[in-house]
Amino acid sequence: MIKTTLVGHACLLIQSKETTILTDPVWFDYLWEEINVLCPSILLDKDKVPPFDVLNISHRHQDHFDVRTLAYLVKNEKILTPDTLVLAPQDNLLLDILNELEFKNIKVVTDFEPIKIKDVTITPTPSRNQLSTAEDPFPEHGLLVNDGEVTIWNQVDSLVNPEIIQQVGELYGQIDFFHSRFVPLIEGNLSYNKPLTLPISEYCTFLNIVKALNPRFVVPGSAAFRYRDELLFMNQVSFPITQDQFLRDLEAFCPEVPNAPFFPGDIAHISKEKVEIKKQSSDFVQVREDDSHLITFKPQAYVPVITTQTTDPTEYKREMQVVDDFIGNCLLERVLKSELLEGWKHWQIVYQLEVFGQDDPQAWTVDFSQSGEPKLHKGDIGKINIYEGISSSELCALVEGKTSWDYVTLCGNYRTFNNIYRITDGRFELPPEDKSNYALEPLMDIFPWDSAMDRQKFMRDVKRWKQA
Repeated sequence: MIKTTLVGHACLLIQSKETTILTDPVWFDYLWEEINVLCPSILLDKDKVPPFDVLNISHRHQDHFDVRTLAYLVKNEKILTPDTLVLAPQDNLLLDILNELEFKNIKVVTDFEPIKIKDVTITPTPSRNQLSTAEDPFPEHGLLVNDGEVTIWNQVDSLVNPEIIQQVGELYGQIDFFHSRFVPLIEGNLSYNKPLTLPISEYCTFLNIVKALNPRFVVPGSAAFRYRDELLFMNQVSFPITQDQFLRDLEAFCPEVPNAPFFPGDIAHISKEKVEIKKQSSDFVQVREDDSHLITFKPQAYVPVITTQTTDPTEYKREMQVVDDFIGNCLLERVLKSELLEGWKHWQIVYQLEVFGQDDPQAWTVDFSQSGEPKLHKGDIGKINIYEGISSSELCALVEGKTSWDYVTLCGNYRTFNNIYRITDGRFELPPEDKSNYALEPLMDIFPWDSAMDRQKFMRDVKRWKQA
């Protein structure tokens, strides 16, 4: 028999008779650039968490790879013993962070390569077509756990295809308990002016995976967080599916597969005879408050305007000085050195940057459609092809290297759109589908969302929490 306890979000405690596995621990609010909180909120008695034999980290997203929690665990030998095996993907930055935090016994996993630990066999499962926001591929994995009697599969955030499902079936036959992905996240769509609707095709794949897998039992997995109270409006535009909605749809789509909700503190007892979920039966974690009603998808609801997060007058004055210096002395120079310059000129781009502070927003425009060298204009010139609106606090932090696009695009204080076309000699020309050579926003070109920015972001957290 295997017991699975949901600690929160994607963190599971998986227990066989002899082996304990902890996955993707995120034990503190706030999480992910301090933008999100666990939802439902939990009461976690860390002193009662049993020691575990295996720590599994599925991938580098911050709702699965929380530096604060990892820094806490590595200092607590009652929970993370010297013999604990740490499973991680082949992600150089992730591995560097684990080493910097002084984790030992790190093993890089290989897809479908079984790992024998006491009385269980752990098998990482692959993910397909998973790209980071920087379009830099990084690995992630799901996790099969078999104790010789039953098998559970935690999909986590992995993308699976029929071949993966087939191989899982060839290994263990019917899965006894499946933690299914169920939320197609559209975080960032508000910032990028993308559709605020349910991605039907992606959502259908989640239902199809359950039907194709045909497990003995399924629960929704790996999506239990929300935006913190100051950013509640972002919940209206980021989470198009709730756990309840997924279960209703699943019941209609494949009624032959038993399902149930699964909340922090619930324990699933899985044996060959039956699957039983004992609600709120954990002795170390329970739901503090079911605040999931705060996650209601209403994209037409009120969205506040961009504004600076800085309230201190002295700091705000300094912030605006940094912003004014950058725009007045650096913006045009950096734009003219961009590899995208010829593309902007060819498509007659008019670019506008609008900065939102405590007073009325200020706009600057660069017109690439005119002959000669482009110039920076204060204000609006009556046409916009690429627009970036950003708070002064976030722009200042980008200039000073104190933030990342992860935060800037998810906090609601950055928004962009583009309308790109070209008119010459009475002809209206539309660009090809691939806009990579001209549609990148100038700020993202100047402050690239790349591995260096990711590394800097994570190492700031390592330094902060390692010393805490």
